[in-house]
Amino acid sequence: MSAVDIAGLAKEDIERVVRTVLAKHLRPAAAVPSKAPNPLLVNISARHCHLTDEHIEILFGKGHKLKPTKWLYQKGYYAAEETIAVVGPRRRMLPEVRVLGPSRGASQVELAFTDSISLGLDLPVRISGDVAGTPGCLLVGPKGSLELKEGVIRAMRHVHMSPADMAWYGVKNGELMQLKITSPGCSTILEDLAVRGGDDKIKLEVHLDTDEGNAVNLTKATKVELLKSAGGSCGCHK
Repeated sequence: MSAVDIAGLAKEDIERVVRTVLAKHLRPAAAVPSKAPNPLLVNISARHCHLTDEHIEILFGKGHKLKPTKWLYQKGYYAAEETIAVVGPRRRMLPEVRVLGPSRGASQVELAFTDSISLGLDLPVRISGDVAGTPGCLLVGPKGSLELKEGVIRAMRHVHMSPADMAWYGVKNGELMQLKITSPGCSTILEDLAVRGGDDKIKLEVHLDTDEGNAVNLTKATKVELLKSAGGSCGCHK
């Protein structure tokens, strides 16, 4: 704050200058609302896959378009009517893995830990879209099949946040948080919840996989809270 020359001013003028300076420099940040801008929702994200337009045509036929059967919490995203079989090493298979829409720029399969055991795959925990160096699999649809060279992951638990949500909780895209869950017999705190920052249209939503949701008895939870971690980043903002 630069110096203000008040020499020779009358008392009332000094008071006016002081009030003006304080109002300018000590005003609370308007970007942070007085209460949480959005309610917190925690959802279980079951095994699913994302497909490119090219792979949709290979698996379901030329010119095929995904058919929405259930709209998801985030606007514009949906569970499709279509399912595929995911085949791992030694022909171990998950016969009906739901396709989520809309189509993406790269195909990807997201599974829980028990799914990876069933398939015989050692899957890394990754943020969606971070598939470099991950295992592949065989995808089989009603009209064809294809070998996915990479793209099978265990999805890292994460929370979708708008800019207002991130301001309220005091976090940035890529940082890690904690999720405190109060439920009968198995209340716990889940560490390493990655912040996925988006635009103003994003709703505040946590995604856990089926193993995590079952372990904390999420369907019977009486309270869920987001907490700031001591520090750390998942690297997904790079």
